[in-house]
Amino acid sequence: MAVSILPPASVRLTDVSVDYSGNPLFDNLNLTIAAGKTTCILGPSGCGKSTLLKLIASNPDIEYSGTITFSPPDQEVSWMGQNDLLLPWMTLHDNVMLGARLRGEVSRSTEEKASVLLRSAGLAKYELALPAQLSGGMRQRGALLRTLMEERSLLLMDEPFSALDALTRLKLQDLTVSMTRDKTVLLVTHDPLEALRMGNEIIIFSGTPADVEIISDLPGKVPRHAAAPDTARLHDSLLRKLMRENHESR
Repeated sequence: MAVSILPPASVRLTDVSVDYSGNPLFDNLNLTIAAGKTTCILGPSGCGKSTLLKLIASNPDIEYSGTITFSPPDQEVSWMGQNDLLLPWMTLHDNVMLGARLRGEVSRSTEEKASVLLRSAGLAKYELALPAQLSGGMRQRGALLRTLMEERSLLLMDEPFSALDALTRLKLQDLTVSMTRDKTVLLVTHDPLEALRMGNEIIIFSGTPADVEIISDLPGKVPRHAAAPDTARLHDSLLRKLMRENHESR
């Protein structure tokens, strides 16, 4: 597989505004996504988390004013949305290999890498299964592995672990962190513990148009242990902050 040689990107949004039917979602939003780090986006439903990913992914359905710039430019972006979008006529292994197949880059090493990832995600027995034969959580794991296989310098991930049970979620969070070190990852989640485990930085959206709070002084290395005292303390503080802001926005 051809591996991206581009350095990780920073993304800057300058005076970005988005309206939905005359209701402002973003109003002159200014935000920088740091290069080579995982930034987690928290906030209540409807505050613009998924829209932010779509803007950065250049989704043509989102109209906006302002500018979005990448440094360096011409970034290779890998996207994982909330739906798994596995191709129903392809096996799980072939779905994980989809990017390499489309680029004509199938080789023994890429095939083996896909198999290793499937084993790491507890899916070795299902390599030849079709998506219809898999549970929702299995399909989501397959979509995550397909995203990680791409090795892009910029990854946009929208609730990538939402359909997983607690133990599988922790395992896949660890796998994702290990495979995305020194890459730029923007991850949307509703789970403050997930944000604390994986994030080098956390951005909290609240209200509409969105207010932004950035938490960047997080201790320790990722993935942080869920039961570590610092993580538990920060989780309690972050959860209380989210509950307060959600109450005030009603």
